[in-house]
Amino acid sequence: MKYALVICLCLGAALHAAGPELIVRNARIATVDPAFSIREAMAVEDGRIVAVGGNDEVLRLRTAATEVLDLGGRMVMPGLIDSHVHACGAAMTEFDHPIPDMESVQDVLDYVRARAEALDDGQWIVLQQVFITRLRERRYPTRAELDLGAPKNPCVFRTGPDASVNTLALQRSGIDRDFRVTDGGPGHIETDPQTGEPTGILRGCTRYLKIRQPGREATERDRYDRLLALFGDYSSVGITSICDGSAGQGNLDLYQKMLDEGELPLRVASQYYVGTIGPIEDIEQAIRKVAEHPLRRGGPMLRVIGVKVFLDGGMLTGSAYMSRPWGVSAIYAIDDPDYRGVLFIPKDRLRAMVRAATESGLQFTAHTVGDGAVETLVGVYDELSRIMPIRDRRHAITHSNFMSPETVQKVVDLGVIPLVQPAWLYLDARTLFEHFGYERLRWFQPWRSILDAGGIVAGGSDHMQKIGSLRSINPYDPFLGIWTTLTRRARWYDGQLHPEEALTREQAIRIYTIHGATALFLDDHVGSLEKGKRADFIVLDTDLLTCPVDAIRRARVLRTYCDGRLVFDRQSLRAEAGGTVEK
Repeated sequence: MKYALVICLCLGAALHAAGPELIVRNARIATVDPAFSIREAMAVEDGRIVAVGGNDEVLRLRTAATEVLDLGGRMVMPGLIDSHVHACGAAMTEFDHPIPDMESVQDVLDYVRARAEALDDGQWIVLQQVFITRLRERRYPTRAELDLGAPKNPCVFRTGPDASVNTLALQRSGIDRDFRVTDGGPGHIETDPQTGEPTGILRGCTRYLKIRQPGREATERDRYDRLLALFGDYSSVGITSICDGSAGQGNLDLYQKMLDEGELPLRVASQYYVGTIGPIEDIEQAIRKVAEHPLRRGGPMLRVIGVKVFLDGGMLTGSAYMSRPWGVSAIYAIDDPDYRGVLFIPKDRLRAMVRAATESGLQFTAHTVGDGAVETLVGVYDELSRIMPIRDRRHAITHSNFMSPETVQKVVDLGVIPLVQPAWLYLDARTLFEHFGYERLRWFQPWRSILDAGGIVAGGSDHMQKIGSLRSINPYDPFLGIWTTLTRRARWYDGQLHPEEALTREQAIRIYTIHGATALFLDDHVGSLEKGKRADFIVLDTDLLTCPVDAIRRARVLRTYCDGRLVFDRQSLRAEAGGTVEK
């Protein structure tokens, strides 16, 4: 027995003496520790960071088997974290056929005509998430225009719960002048004030469309391969962790298979989607069931962290729930001067849902865009905080675009985490400015106010469709997001949108690293480059801390490591970074 113990101790010592597999030296390492320290070298052993410091002290750990990466002064930083994506759906968007980029209503109508020619009469034409704020004309295609483009096919131009449809789509779905919403859910059908006939604009009512998607059926292997391709593209822009912002069991099965096969190149935290129509007791039971999911006990590579619901509509479609009326708008097809958007969940039902999640140990978040919806959700968090502890649940607000000074302060006081999409400011500020005016946008995406008050914000994209970091809807290139937080400049918009809310470079990096890790319950593992943490890091061709600000948009990732594994290599490290790899 004594000899066995000696053998075990010797084996343990030998394994420990193996030393780091990788040392990075001559780098400019932004550790994103509490002091935002800059270091020269880092050592990685068994997927963990075992040393961060100066070149000489870290190189003392080198063994004959250690790979030494000399970066010639290039920047290293923690792997980037996207706090809100819809990866599984996005990967399958163009499985049946390519979808061109669209910047105008004419582009939309050209696509509709092309699909009408490609499909049999009567087959549905479905175009999703081409947002009107991002079209040059900034309006929905009309029912008449869609009729002209597809006279023999039901056609829907859908943006989340809102849509513009043609006559045949209305007829197929049984929506006419006598149609009423009767399922207890939200929404309404826009009608012509003169005739009473549906205009083709549906607010929060796409669930009533009887769509039959045409196209070839995907196999599980197809879904797996396309998701793996998307994840490879995430790695190419430095993303090492994501949060699936509306997961179902099918998504979790794909992630689990990828993990089991040893092919998962990034960390996945998931918020499980829960429907909110029906008896509140059933919804509470569904929330508690999520707390019993096996992946609640998952590890840092794959885990269910909470639940997700949809509280209001969208700013991109004219249905976010606002504290004041939207105002009559040709852009959003709003005729009612008192229209404030759509709130999907009454406050008393929302309170019951948040309470069930809190009692079950789950993070709660909701798609929450308008300031009226943000006020409703934060108000529920505030009420419950008076009777039960909520801070350790890290409840969140997904999007949190329109806020107020009062909700900003409550978010900070309660430890609530906004999950934000800076690229929305870049893509949508022109339309929002023309509709709301500059002053009403004072508290649109108020990142600086939240951080300066002591809160945190987690950056992300809400990636919905297509593979490609800049062609995607929404773009998931983190460097566009970081640049937007620094400049608050936008496409087709002159000047800056409330530059007082712009971030410093250190703040911008934090919201895509340690703040994201905190929102995903990964901050003990990743988000900063500190001894003992997992080795998720990236090598860049650009120093984000010192380069001209516009160069940040063009920054490229040379290498991406997740859990100490090289998951992306641009194959140009030596040429572009001036670096060398040694043994």
